[in-house]
Amino acid sequence: MKRRLWRLVKALGALLLLVALATLAACWTSLGHRATGARRARMTQSPEWHDGRFVNPQPIINHVGPTLRGMLSPDRETSPRTPPPTARPDLRAPPASGLRVTWLGHSSTLVEIDGVRVLTDPVWSKRVSPLGWIGPRRWYPPPLPLDALPPIDAVVISHDHYDHLDRATVVALDARGTRFVVPLGVGAHLEYWGIPPAHIVELDWWQRTRIGAIEVVSTPARHASGRQLFDRDATLWCGYALVGARHRVYYSGDTGLFPALHDIGARLGPFDLTMIEIGQYSRGWPDWHSGPEQAVRAHQWVRGKVMLPVHWGLFALAFHGWTEPIERALVAANTAGVPLLTPRPGQSVEPERPPPRERWWPSLSWHRAADDEIVSSQVDAR
Repeated sequence: MKRRLWRLVKALGALLLLVALATLAACWTSLGHRATGARRARMTQSPEWHDGRFVNPQPIINHVGPTLRGMLSPDRETSPRTPPPTARPDLRAPPASGLRVTWLGHSSTLVEIDGVRVLTDPVWSKRVSPLGWIGPRRWYPPPLPLDALPPIDAVVISHDHYDHLDRATVVALDARGTRFVVPLGVGAHLEYWGIPPAHIVELDWWQRTRIGAIEVVSTPARHASGRQLFDRDATLWCGYALVGARHRVYYSGDTGLFPALHDIGARLGPFDLTMIEIGQYSRGWPDWHSGPEQAVRAHQWVRGKVMLPVHWGLFALAFHGWTEPIERALVAANTAGVPLLTPRPGQSVEPERPPPRERWWPSLSWHRAADDEIVSSQVDAR
């Protein structure tokens, strides 16, 4: 009996080992690659590099209690029960104003600015995960199929988390001859996936590159990076300013509130449009993501005119209800007198001539700021 039981245990162990090895093999390429050689040498010269990794000027602080409470009692509506409505954009004619943005869900947008087309953090895959069968799943198909995209002049990547850097999408876009602008170190992932080095531009904070008629400037952000267990903060994270002769756009990337937002506004603003993350927040990690109210404050600090909320409406990555970020952002924006765009996914908007506001999401219960305020640490909120 003991011998038979021992054989069964060994068989199960071997099976589990095979499953683990097969899973690792399936996700190995998506995990990316560490920077080496001249790329790593350049990274170590960055002012943000300390003791073998990148760091924030204001360290990120996490709180275990609120995180555990959120895990044990998430909102019942973290995901929609039916797919939200989407629109199919018509991009055949250029924007009459010279500036148009098409929100594609989460942080993926198509920005048309002064004759240049820029994609931000494009994700077309079904899941944001190194594996195709597990991980957060998108709530609706991409409003614009990849093969329907017009020619893209540049793709900007804010950092290497899976909901912002999607290998399958990057490889598909490279087949179109697209240029990629990424933070320091992220180019190692792209080269590992077969992207030619000539198609990659890596920037430190405040560095810039020219794409046609605009300059793309890497701006500071307060976040982190990593695609596996052992590469935390091995690559840089950032936001972007798109600076043209007529228009300026700011994209926050993922960020908590931080003082250098004032510097971004002073050095590169004012911005005709800001695209700032409002969702996937928790009191357990208030320095990773701003939350709706602080996002509106960030818009003011960078000297924005019109704000488009991003980083919501596609994936469940936190414990709050899926409509809560936009509801709270509307309240905060109305209180502050900030013009807020609320397009449905796939809808194109020109900030200088915005359409009437449409409440395309359902009316669900949500927690007010007073009940669940997100307050980033080490920041004077004035």
